Amino acid sequence: MNAPAPTIARAPAFGLQHLGAGFAQPAVQSQAVFRSALQAFSKPGSIQTLGAEDSLRGMQVPLGADPAAAGLLLALLDQDCKLWLSPTLAQGGASDWLRFHTGCVAVDHAAQADFVWLASAHELPALDQLGHGGAEYPEQGATCVVQVQGLQNQAGWRLRGPGIDGGTALQVSGMDDAFVVQWQAQQAHFPCGVDFLFTHGSAFAGLPRSTQIEA
Repeated sequence: MNAPAPTIARAPAFGLQHLGAGFAQPAVQSQAVFRSALQAFSKPGSIQTLGAEDSLRGMQVPLGADPAAAGLLLALLDQDCKLWLSPTLAQGGASDWLRFHTGCVAVDHAAQADFVWLASAHELPALDQLGHGGAEYPEQGATCVVQVQGLQNQAGWRLRGPGIDGGTALQVSGMDDAFVVQWQAQQAHFPCGVDFLFTHGSAFAGLPRSTQIEA
């Protein structure tokens, strides 16, 4: 089932004087969200949920942001990270919010970014336009956080690879067949590539570059 509508507060307008709050207990909550992200990547396709009363407590997300996406980036970003936002999120104050709470650096082009945050799948650049790392440092490939229309472990894609026992189903509403074609093409360059976190409300699922997709 899709995640129920979250109860996370929404920040009003953007600008420093209107920035919404981050985590109520940054150290504790960042660690909890980080562990959930590791779980999502170690078990690709498994749907994780961040609770409004624990992992995301106190957080006021920017306009247009999924609570799960905002919480993940709040936990994963720091002053050494470069972030690119899709136009919809950039207009809603998400850049100011994350730069204030994490110290990350906003960049103008997706290819420069360590993390890419998209308000919808329609704003996803072609995968070959994103950072894939290099032969010496493949781990420097980008992580894309994409807000989608729904997540279910029924029908949809069939996932195989490390962390998956046999195979698992993941339906990501809003992602089309063109994405699968691009995903399969990038695997020719593994271990270089791009990792994904798909979010819907307070739920999310991980898709590391090692995972194979059968549409």
